[in-house]
Formats: sequence, structure tokens, C-alpha cells
Amino acid sequence: MDLSIVLSVLVGIFLVMLLLGFPVAITIAASSIVTMFFYLPVDTSLQTAAQSVSGVLNSFSILAIPFFIFSGAIMNTAGLALRLVNFAKLFTVGLPGALMHINVISNMLFGALSGSALAAEVAVGKVLGPIQEKEKYNPALATAVNIASCPTGILIPPSNTLIIYSLVSGGTSVSALFFAGYIPGILMGLGVMSVALFMGVKYDYPKQPMIPFKEVVKIVKDAIPSLLMIVTVIGGILKGVFTATEGAAVAVVYSLLLALIYKSLNLEKMKTILNDTLILSGISLFLIGVSSIMSWVLSFSRLPILISEQLISISSNPIIILLIINVILLIVGTFMDLTPALLIFTPIFLPVALKLGVHPVHFGIIMNFNLCIGLCTPPVGNALFVGCSLAKVSMEETVKWLMPFFVVLIALLFLITFIPEISLFLPRLLGLI
Repeated sequence: MDLSIVLSVLVGIFLVMLLLGFPVAITIAASSIVTMFFYLPVDTSLQTAAQSVSGVLNSFSILAIPFFIFSGAIMNTAGLALRLVNFAKLFTVGLPGALMHINVISNMLFGALSGSALAAEVAVGKVLGPIQEKEKYNPALATAVNIASCPTGILIPPSNTLIIYSLVSGGTSVSALFFAGYIPGILMGLGVMSVALFMGVKYDYPKQPMIPFKEVVKIVKDAIPSLLMIVTVIGGILKGVFTATEGAAVAVVYSLLLALIYKSLNLEKMKTILNDTLILSGISLFLIGVSSIMSWVLSFSRLPILISEQLISISSNPIIILLIINVILLIVGTFMDLTPALLIFTPIFLPVALKLGVHPVHFGIIMNFNLCIGLCTPPVGNALFVGCSLAKVSMEETVKWLMPFFVVLIALLFLITFIPEISLFLPRLLGLI
């Protein structure tokens, strides 16, 4: 079968269904299965599709995803955001536009606990929004800061998307990916803070005053139990006490105990937590399952090999090829969410990166950092939609304020792309790669 015809069918059905408003998972499944009919009989195609889905989901590693979603839902409901916001204040004393910096640091901390950009965005935004309004912050600027900083929790572990990349890439070490994400995640936060600092100086926003020592002690005391969860889970994975999946289960138990100690759980809240966990886990796992069908189609059609050959024929210089891949992913991120983009494009671009000598851990961070930017970009960035909806500000006005953040984040993306040790330093230091 002519590859151009097959590719036209796959891409054509995919784009048409997206434009008609079908869910991404259904779009991936339908376009992939119809394309399979060009290669195999209908009954064999359906059987192969079912085997692909069951094969990828029948994995111990993938259990980490619903566990981390569960622990994140508990953390979100247990009222931990206020404690983390207060803790973030300790790092912003004397900085102009202090509330914007508090927003960034809080998103980094809460994202690291929940593993979800949107959960961090909502939890922190609900706490800081009214305070920023009272302090006369421009609502669109404050929203832009919240949107630009919430993806830091996707890079700072534990991270569901890094687990997904590990699965799709054929078993790249989750532990290595987790520790590789720390420095890029912190750099993303610092990049957003640098723009916030410029805005704070330019518009003369108030500074965070000195905090009395007695209050500092109370703030640290309140925050320590939450922060210890990160130490327990990540430390346990590093020391080999448990795997990433077992660490996710430990995170659930820890967050439950914490919520019970804080007396922030009741039967009604527990129902909401379980309901949210089931829905988000179902969506994530279904998306992973159906994306395996598309991966089969791409592999069977030899498309990744052909793309690899075409890209390398353009240039054998890794800088040029990685630049092209980054530009493509930045464009993809404007109309596709992070998870499906990761599932679809990892099998296409990873073989190219490996041929160029790029470490799979480094490439995983490049892809995640790149697609994190897509969460904030129009027209379909989830963080953009949620942030504007939460703050009740227009998307058009918010995007104007987001532009300088995009410039800094894209500059950091290329820095991370072309200086591998930013990602690989910690995993190498800890003997994980």
C-alpha cells in the first residue's frame, strides 16, 4: 500500500474529527483503526487493536498514574495550598510584585505534590486570586503568571507525563527521568519569576515585608508534613526502597494520613476525590491505550523510520535536527494537549534523537518541557482556558501578558536542548544513568 495514501487517510480522519469536536482519544482510535483496514482484514484489525490496548495497559509501571492522580486529588482537597502559599512567602521577602513570585513558587511546590499542572493552577489561583485583587494587581498579568508557572509541576517529580514517556519510549528509567526533571523544572520557575520581577519593578507592585521569626517557625512547621511527602517518595525511589509505582502508592497512604491529621476529609469530600480520580484515571489510561493503536500503525507503516531518514538527509548536525523537532513540537503544542502529543510523537522523533546520539532521558525532558509550553498557548492550551476561567479574565488580554513569558520559556527550552548536562547532571551524579 502506498504510504502517502495511508498517511493521508490517518492524518485526514484525525484532523477532520478534531475539527468536528470529537474527543482526542476517540479521534486517535478511529483514525488509527480505519488506517489499519488498509493493511489487515477488518476482524484482524480489530483484534490487533484490542491486543495493542491490553498490552500497553497490562503494565505494573502504569499503575503509578492512577495512584499519583489519587494522591494529587487528596492533596487538592485537603487544603494544603494555603500552607504552601505561606511557605512560599519566605522566599519572596523584598521582591517587587511579591504575590506573583509567591504564585510561581507555590505552583512549583503544589505541582510537585500533585503531579498536575491544572490542579496546582486551580488550588493556588483560588488562594492568591482574591489577595491579588485586593492588592490591585492587574488581573490579566496575575493570571498570566499563574498559567505560565503551573506546568513546572509536570517537570518537577513525581510526574505522570514522565511516566508516560518512559512507557512509550520502551522503558527509559523513571527514576532517571524524575531526577532529570528537577533542574529544568526549577529553571522554568525561575524564568517565569524573572519576567514577574521585571513587571513588579515596572509597575511598582508591593514587596513582601519581613516576616517575624515566630511566624516563620509556624509557617515552616505547617509546611513540613506536606514537603516530607516529596522527600519520602522521591527519596524512597532513589534509595531503591520502592519502585516509582510503589512510591505512588506510598504517596496515596501518606496524603490520606496527612488529610486525616488535618481533619480535612469527610465522606462527601472522599466521594469527590474518588470520583475525580476515577474520571481522570479513566481518561488518561484510555488515551494511553488508544495511542498504542496509532503507535502500531506508525510502526507497521515504517513511518518513524522514513521520517528519521528524511530528517537526517536534511542535515547530520544534531543542532539543526533538534531545532527542527522543537519547532514542530511547539506548533503541535498549540493545538494538541501534552499527553496525546507525547504518545503520538515520541515513537516518531525518539528514533531520530537516538541516531543523533541524544540520550533518551535528555530527549524526554526536551519533549516534556516543549509540550509544557503548549499548555499555555492558544487556541487549545488547557492551562490557558482554566486560568482565564478561574480569574474571569479574557483570553485575548491574558495572551498579551503571556508573550514575554513565552519568549523566556522558549529561550530556556533551547538552553535545555543544547546543554544536555542541565538534564543529565543529577541522574549521572546519583548513578541512575
